[in-house]
Amino acid sequence: MTYEEIFNKTKEEISSADVSDIKGHLAVEVDITGEGAGAFYIELKDGNVYVEPYEYYDRDCRLIISGENFLKIVDGSLDAVKAFTVGKLKVDGNIDRALEFSKIVESARKARDAEKSAPAAPKEKKAPKSSPKTSARGSKKK
Repeated sequence: MTYEEIFNKTKEEISSADVSDIKGHLAVEVDITGEGAGAFYIELKDGNVYVEPYEYYDRDCRLIISGENFLKIVDGSLDAVKAFTVGKLKVDGNIDRALEFSKIVESARKARDAEKSAPAAPKEKKAPKSSPKTSARGSKKK
């Protein structure tokens, strides 16, 4: 998996998060190790999510993780706290802000899953066309 694939998948998944109720600022740098190595940042600011392919030096925390494990956190198949506990995820900086970020990732995943499982909107039924041989009242024309 390349850096571009990891970055694009992350941007696609995280950008859809509803952060309108989050006040203030949260900046997380993600340092991908191993295959697809590189860094990008995720910033929550003024109710918007920004995912950009740069290092972010004024960050609240830095997550150090393999691309495979980070995408597992994003898609929900790996819990961020468990990943941290077993050493798959390292956090440099404010651990509380990292936990806040993990909750945002989880809410984005739940919203995405709800969208996928929502039934499609029912199609409108068209009214049957009246026969040219009947009038508006339904009596036959002569």
